[in-house]
Amino acid sequence: MNTPESTTPAGYRAGHVAVVGRPNVGKSTLINALVGFRVSIVSRRPQTTRHRILGISTLEGGQIAYVDTPGLHGKQPRAINRYMNRAARGALADVQIGVLVIEAGQWREDDQRAFDVLVEAGVPRVLVINKVDKLKEKGALLPFIQKVVEGRDFIEVVPLSAQKRSGLDTLQKVLLKHLPESEPLFEEDQVTDRSERFMCAELIREQLMRRLGDELPYASSVEIEQWEEDGKMARIHAVVWVERDGQKAIVIGAGGEQLRQIGMDARLGMERLLQRKVFLQVWCKVREGWSDDEKSLKSFGYTD
Repeated sequence: MNTPESTTPAGYRAGHVAVVGRPNVGKSTLINALVGFRVSIVSRRPQTTRHRILGISTLEGGQIAYVDTPGLHGKQPRAINRYMNRAARGALADVQIGVLVIEAGQWREDDQRAFDVLVEAGVPRVLVINKVDKLKEKGALLPFIQKVVEGRDFIEVVPLSAQKRSGLDTLQKVLLKHLPESEPLFEEDQVTDRSERFMCAELIREQLMRRLGDELPYASSVEIEQWEEDGKMARIHAVVWVERDGQKAIVIGAGGEQLRQIGMDARLGMERLLQRKVFLQVWCKVREGWSDDEKSLKSFGYTD
């Protein structure tokens, strides 16, 4: 029996790459830049990423599936923190390479913890030193690299700036070189494995983090309760869940202005994502202690 010939060129490489690191080192910004699409929300607040999210980059010589993970941290006071650590560790189960992202000029206890997780997973490790553009003394970079790699095994070291999109090509070439030869794992035009429903909920949470991060650190979650397609328009009803009445008052704001603005900004992002008009209604409700309750976490989509 004849088998169809593969259309994939010789030497084509593909695989999964987990991107790990402590909170707020720029993992999501890096993946968005590499993929060329906002698959992960970003804010200045640590722990913005709560879920494992896949960002897919299809290049001329291969395909890289980046796994964005929650930031690894030592303190686990609540169920949601424990969930995020499990999600980050679980993302390493089926990857070919682990990328450790650190900030130029800094090596902290949580950086070491993230490195140890990669060692435990037994995957080859690439060190990415992000935010090199913010180093005041450029001559300090090489001594810093030498200090970090001493006694730690990395197959490559790549300094870059995700925000400035500098060094991204070098990183992609390094990763492709170490991935196995393979057929593509995903369709050429696919950029993530997450649903539109999930992405829209994240866009609302992004606005919460950006506008209320100092007042509402990690006590909010977003649930899409209803989604209807009405011709060329998507009608979306969402709920922002908080833990206390005082937090609800903060989200709603005087005369409801804060929640209206959050909804307006999120709706614009949804329309860019969905490429169609969106009618969005957002409510805020209270569920006490949801962030430390395993049952509530599962109902909000926090599943391993």
